[in-house]
Amino acid sequence: MLAVFDPRWRRARRGCGSRAPPRTAARRGSRTGSGRRAPKLSPSTSAGSAPWRTPPTARAPFFPVDDIFCMFQGTIENVAVLKQQYGLSKGANEVNIIIEAYRTLRDRGPYPADQVMRDISGKFAFVLYDCSTKSVFIAADADGNVPFYWGVDSDGRLVVSDDGEIVKKACGKSSAPFPKGFFFTTSGGLKSYEHPMNEVKPVPRVDSKGEVCGTTYTVDAKAKKDASIPRVGSAADWSSQY
Repeated sequence: MLAVFDPRWRRARRGCGSRAPPRTAARRGSRTGSGRRAPKLSPSTSAGSAPWRTPPTARAPFFPVDDIFCMFQGTIENVAVLKQQYGLSKGANEVNIIIEAYRTLRDRGPYPADQVMRDISGKFAFVLYDCSTKSVFIAADADGNVPFYWGVDSDGRLVVSDDGEIVKKACGKSSAPFPKGFFFTTSGGLKSYEHPMNEVKPVPRVDSKGEVCGTTYTVDAKAKKDASIPRVGSAADWSSQY
């Protein structure tokens, strides 16, 4: 799967480190190692239109529900429990569950997002986009069972894919694996759902030549969040910019 988000929905426009050359793989449909074409997903600025485009050959579950688009990779193990929890029909699949979980957060709060994510057991990664609020919700399981990568391309667009080579070609040194057990939202930035009370710490990635090549994120075991003071990311932490 491949998702590309336009920078116009950034909450801030601070620098985000190295970017790729203008011509990137994220601008066009790209083939994965298996030879299948990765879906090209791109937010639209037209009111009422679909935010993403995907070819009919895409294998990952992908469809809209009430202007909420979700692309899911992997499996959820406790499907029956979650169907009952969210009042879904027997025919509901993983995408239905993720969308309903998101709608619970959006419409029926207060309900902690970290609790919603901890309730989901399985091997998965997903990208969700809400047309009505222009919001992004991205997450991966705690063990990183599904390959999942993200970065920022030369035009400042957020690129997310299960194909690391696509993200690397598109984003250059800003590409990195999506952190295990984390979720990302437009309103709240990057958070750990396993350790929701701890701050997230950016850690520079260094290649075999000693050069910095992107940033990974981990839980800062010593730093607890202060709920009364909004957190402001540093210039090096581009995960807080969307």
